[in-house]
Amino acid sequence: MIKKITFPVLILCIALVSACSDKNEKSPAPLKTHADLVQFFSAWRIFTTPEIKNGIPDYSREAMKEQHESLKSWQTRLNNFDTTGWSIPEQVDWYLLYAEMNGMDFEHRVVRPWERDPAFYITFFSEASDVPEREGPTYAGSIDLSTFEQPLSGASAAAIAEKLNLIPAIYEQAKINLTGNSRDLWVLGTRSIRAHAEELTAFGLSNREKFPEIADASQKAAATSIKFAEWLEANSAGKNELSGIGKEDYTWNLRYVHLLPFDWEEERVLLERELFRAHSGLRFAEHRNRKLPRLQKSSDAAGHKKMLTDGTTEYMNFLQQDEFLTIKDYMIPAMIAQIRPFVANDGLRGFFDEIDHRDPMPMRAHFYHWMEKAREVKEPVKSPIRQTPLLYNIFDSRAEGFATAMEELVMNAGLLKDRPRATELIYIMLAQRAARGLGSIYQHGQEMDFDQATKYASKWVPWGLLPADGGTIQHEEHFYIQQPGYGSSYVTGKILIDQLIAEYARQREGNFILKEFMDDFTTRGIIPVSLLYWEMTGDKSMLNRALEKQIPIF
Repeated sequence: MIKKITFPVLILCIALVSACSDKNEKSPAPLKTHADLVQFFSAWRIFTTPEIKNGIPDYSREAMKEQHESLKSWQTRLNNFDTTGWSIPEQVDWYLLYAEMNGMDFEHRVVRPWERDPAFYITFFSEASDVPEREGPTYAGSIDLSTFEQPLSGASAAAIAEKLNLIPAIYEQAKINLTGNSRDLWVLGTRSIRAHAEELTAFGLSNREKFPEIADASQKAAATSIKFAEWLEANSAGKNELSGIGKEDYTWNLRYVHLLPFDWEEERVLLERELFRAHSGLRFAEHRNRKLPRLQKSSDAAGHKKMLTDGTTEYMNFLQQDEFLTIKDYMIPAMIAQIRPFVANDGLRGFFDEIDHRDPMPMRAHFYHWMEKAREVKEPVKSPIRQTPLLYNIFDSRAEGFATAMEELVMNAGLLKDRPRATELIYIMLAQRAARGLGSIYQHGQEMDFDQATKYASKWVPWGLLPADGGTIQHEEHFYIQQPGYGSSYVTGKILIDQLIAEYARQREGNFILKEFMDDFTTRGIIPVSLLYWEMTGDKSMLNRALEKQIPIF
């Protein structure tokens, strides 16, 4: 979160907002210090929030056009910063604002969720996100239940009810704003609005006795959600365009928003390589383990809870005893809190339940997310800019890439030496991420539609664990078409982290200490890997390649 803004800083923020919003105003003199950048950042974040009209954010065509036009002044002001003599971490903070401003430009020019995506108008989320900010384009001022202390206080209940009561007005605005022609986004968004109604209904029922105001507001919001879904269905006939943004725009987003040194085709090649490597690794692991009994899925709630509880303890002990990284007191409770409930085996579970019900270790590795979420609260990074989750999911290559990398990193460090069958699950998880990432790449490359992408991903996930009509891939491919670049970030981020480890260790040939690397890497903030690479190695080439300043890898 942004630190509390003091009165003098607030005055500066207002001045900056006024100056940058007036496109006829001459550019003020350049600012020179990192402290100036921090204050500029605070003003920038005020600007990024839509104006509130009649209690709801204004996403009208006129308001969005005005915001986009005003962005140019902010970009000019940022480019006028004199960064001479700044340290690399201070320069990295400058690039974070650069990326966010490009992200706003991309959102206005290409994504336009307020115009193309009915699911953008979902404003209630009952579950916490495992990354710094909620995934995907998100409506400003949405209700994130995880941000309210539990059990709810009377004041919190009143605040939630007040926001729920705005949902009918939000839908009325949406009916005006939604002029896009993207068929899959429209159809899938309609489905999501119906699911939203179910979530609201369940939330209202769970609070009927203690907080009747929440129950009433939830019931009303659920009813209007159904009506909104019906309106969407009635207006779906003419929606006939592919929802993918095209290869050129996809590449621009990778490079100038997420600061990744790849284009569309390079990502396709990398994800295919990882997909086939995962399949090969799996088949050799199966061969190696052919005389061992196969992993059995949990069959009852008590046994499942014990398996995950014991597995969490074993996992955390391994990280500490193997000197993998420094374990802080808040990390173990954060991991224990992620022990998920047993799911009855009445057929195929969701993909990650299928993994977690066979062996606890693969998902414990990926749940490094939750240790990082706890770190954000207990030990935030020093830079106020990095304390604040990046807009437009710019953190994805680092957050998702590292969680994915952890699965193989702990395997390579020896976590699974007594669990040989669990290595099979590691390869299956990588195959799943590569396959679904390719589905998202092909959607945005306009080579597949949503239905083709889900079938493609299902085809390439071993053991039949990802059926094309299952909830996991249906949700994921929908989300990835909403947020270009996210679907591939798990794999490409992991690849870049491998490159960082390689260069970091090369510079210390014979003196590489894993714990030192991990502690250094994990305490610098959840920012693009290209920027971490620069900070930790002194080598800017990864960022330069992202920005098309062609620097050879070798």
